[in-house]
Amino acid sequence: MKQNKEVVYERMGLVDYQQAWDYQEQLLKQIVGVKTQNRSLEEAEHLQTPNYLLLCQHPHVYTLGKSGHEEHLLLNEQQLEERHASFYKINRGGDITYHGPGQLVAYPILDLENFFTDIHLYLRLLEEAVIQTLSEYGLQAGRIAGLTGVWLDFEEQRNPRKICAMGVKCSRWVTMHGLALNVNTDLNYFGNIVPCGISDKAVTSLEKELGHAVPIEEVEEKLLRHFEKLFEAKLLLQQYEERH
Repeated sequence: MKQNKEVVYERMGLVDYQQAWDYQEQLLKQIVGVKTQNRSLEEAEHLQTPNYLLLCQHPHVYTLGKSGHEEHLLLNEQQLEERHASFYKINRGGDITYHGPGQLVAYPILDLENFFTDIHLYLRLLEEAVIQTLSEYGLQAGRIAGLTGVWLDFEEQRNPRKICAMGVKCSRWVTMHGLALNVNTDLNYFGNIVPCGISDKAVTSLEKELGHAVPIEEVEEKLLRHFEKLFEAKLLLQQYEERH
């Protein structure tokens, strides 16, 4: 079967975390359904599987991955309520992280069999899309061995600080969850958790590093361009409202 390199992307805007999670699950189920159907067909009759990329921001929310520790959330229920924040235990890898307004979240729902069946390469390319996006703002970002996400001061590590968190799930080679890039994020909310279980390293944002806010749509466009090139994909815009 010919690989489908088209990726439909949707700008969801500011959307409730549960709503976005449910939508990811719906798309993943759709793709896996096609793959299951293909099992009973001759290869020449196989249906192409679709790919999606969801872009959004969330109201204040903390999410805990399946390998995470609940004690890394430093707030009780009342304190969460006072900060207008919610909390979810979710099925991605990784520990605890924060999402909120001013943070660009990208959820690729891809059938990796359309690209390559290598989850580590997938993660490296997501990181690379962020690294190349940040370089357009004059920020040299990279990886730190043994830690997920994208970091500044990743080489000398005198003051390493995380600018993008990552956590993914892969089922039947179909991905969900993704990355969260701090653009104009209120970093105070990270003070209420041990981010990703790492207590000795700081969190930062584009706004903090540059000294001024950056239009999130501008960052989104740059990220999309790098994603498209790195994955050798063809991105197609679809209005989120049209499907709901």
